Amino acid sequence: MKAIQLIFTGLMSAVALSSPGCDPAPKKSTSGALIAQVVPQKKKDTEPERNTVKIALLLDTSNSMDGLINQAKAQLWDVVNKFTRAKCGNGTQPELQIALYQYGNDGLSSREGYVQQVLNFTSDLDEISEKLFSLTTNGGEEFCGTVIQRSLKQLDWGKNPDHLKIILIAGNEPFDQGRTHYKNAAIDAKEKGVIVNTVFCGNYDQGIYGKWKEGALLTGGDYMAIDHNRQVVHIDTPYDDAIIDLNSKLNTTYVSYGSMGRSKKEKQAAQDYNAQELEEVVVVKRAVSKSSRLYKNQDWDLVDASDEEEFDLSSIEQKDLPQELREKTAKEIELYIAQKKKERIQIQKEIQELNRKREMFIAQNQGQDETGELESAMINAIKKQAAQKDYRWE
Repeated sequence: MKAIQLIFTGLMSAVALSSPGCDPAPKKSTSGALIAQVVPQKKKDTEPERNTVKIALLLDTSNSMDGLINQAKAQLWDVVNKFTRAKCGNGTQPELQIALYQYGNDGLSSREGYVQQVLNFTSDLDEISEKLFSLTTNGGEEFCGTVIQRSLKQLDWGKNPDHLKIILIAGNEPFDQGRTHYKNAAIDAKEKGVIVNTVFCGNYDQGIYGKWKEGALLTGGDYMAIDHNRQVVHIDTPYDDAIIDLNSKLNTTYVSYGSMGRSKKEKQAAQDYNAQELEEVVVVKRAVSKSSRLYKNQDWDLVDASDEEEFDLSSIEQKDLPQELREKTAKEIELYIAQKKKERIQIQKEIQELNRKREMFIAQNQGQDETGELESAMINAIKKQAAQKDYRWE
């Protein structure tokens, strides 16, 4: 599983290297009154956008990439957990949005260049997990230039030059295949302020020969080569079972509402199950992510929604409340939400405390052969480059 962690670690290196600075003044939440239909509110034009890191993950889903996809499923939570510790120089913390594309799969349309947008930019971690688990592999044509250019045109990268805009593309065929040349895609990326990082699944020199390194350097990105099929034994810790138990308790603090409430809460449980089925350590990492600031569900959970500046409980119709709240008064509902919030904060605190002990245990028991040289190099690069930029990691 370390291979995909190298991808994300390299990504963090690129973040540190590419950041011109964080926004000097983060905005307050500008969400409008929450209503049962959960209609997203537009931001006011006069208010600056909150500092945001946007990552488009472009994954080769041809036959040979099963190992890559499985690792991506597991390591999603590692990159999320790294970003929970990211801060701007002014002390604010950036938002994280991830988009997902697949390419090189025979099941995709040939007219579209065997490319598909699986997920638009979102901060919904359950949605990201669900889409990763939906990916399957099937032999096909891998057109790197096409998928890069498609992601540049279809996604809203924004115009704020201080925001971090990153493409990470992984695959194992020559980078220069397809009608859209990667150099033209690189020009488009530079115009939008997007950095392209390339990950070749195979021999380092073979990736260079296949133009993967050049594809990264054209936009100031990083080139990496990994063994996508490498299996790394994870270290079990005395804290894993307790974290998993707390994760189950954490789920009971979510109070669904609105037309999407029930399905979203079911999706939360489904992604816990997917993580558990993949590996026990994955559900532990997911639980840590769920205890962080980046796991927010204000569009379907009353507890998170109540933190919004303009939250209005009276705007939610009785039929859009969960069954256990429909016969309660407004005051009783407010007290119920407050109690669930108190429980959640305590559970999240306990998970974070256990995770600190877990990380210390892993650091003390991890053998030297369980971390790759490239991984160590990337971590060192992060520390060095982050010191020169406005981003830092605690």
